[in-house]
Amino acid sequence: MIEHSHLKIIRALHINGTLTEAANNLCLSQPALSHQIRYLEKKIGVTLWEKEGRTLRLTQAGNLLLGVANQVLPVLSQAEETLKAYSEGQQGILRIGVECYPCFEWLTGIMSQFMQQLPDVDIDIVHKFQFSGLEGLLNHHIDILVTPDFIKKEQIYYEIITEYQLVLMVSADHSLAKNKQLTPEDLSRETLLTFPIPQERIDILTHFLTPSHLEPVKQKKIESLEIMLQMTALKRGVCVLPEWLADNKSKHFNLKKIRIGQNGLYRKLFLAIRDSDATIPYISKFIATGKKAAAVHL
Repeated sequence: MIEHSHLKIIRALHINGTLTEAANNLCLSQPALSHQIRYLEKKIGVTLWEKEGRTLRLTQAGNLLLGVANQVLPVLSQAEETLKAYSEGQQGILRIGVECYPCFEWLTGIMSQFMQQLPDVDIDIVHKFQFSGLEGLLNHHIDILVTPDFIKKEQIYYEIITEYQLVLMVSADHSLAKNKQLTPEDLSRETLLTFPIPQERIDILTHFLTPSHLEPVKQKKIESLEIMLQMTALKRGVCVLPEWLADNKSKHFNLKKIRIGQNGLYRKLFLAIRDSDATIPYISKFIATGKKAAAVHL
């Protein structure tokens, strides 16, 4: 009863908001799209959308169908692309979702090794705005999630790639540059530069400052790593990076790294996959290659 084209229509209506824009997105005329919608509504016996001024609003039934579309369409798309890869002599397509900024830097740095190890697999890097973390993994928007966060969830398997140390980066002539280690009180007097992620996912806050009931004088969220490092070099703030990334970037800037706390602040890097994919040979190979590369480069 419900066809692939119907799911594409309901998602296009939701994304585009108007009948005209949805028709353009689907490469249909507006009358043709209206006809298909009316035909579907007649078949299932319920109204799927209503007009609110110039925009469209999905009904309860429409939202139910949208949920189905969001689950089914990515799976069908993945199957079609994988079958195409098979026909072209490849093993398949591996979509890698990258959930954090340093994760992307890590993946970029060792991507050539992955492609050399997996010449028969087409690899696609999916940016953070194209999927939603673990939900993206469960909904088949991605096949592997590179993440620093372990969130236990059914049907998800985690593999530890490596453990790394976070360090504070300051200008070489900053007053903290002579310190061997950072205290919470030291950091509470600084402007902290961070990536634009939720507060609860900023490790230097949740694992260092907050337990001491302290916070930085000011916090600025910076999208670009290069700009963040430039601002740090100019003493416009301080930032926290994985040590391997700090070592790689500090040679281009006049920066000093400082251990966080007496024993250092350590985190893990994970690859998350669906349980059902754990036995796929090229995914197992990807994990093994990633762990080996991390042992050498991180």
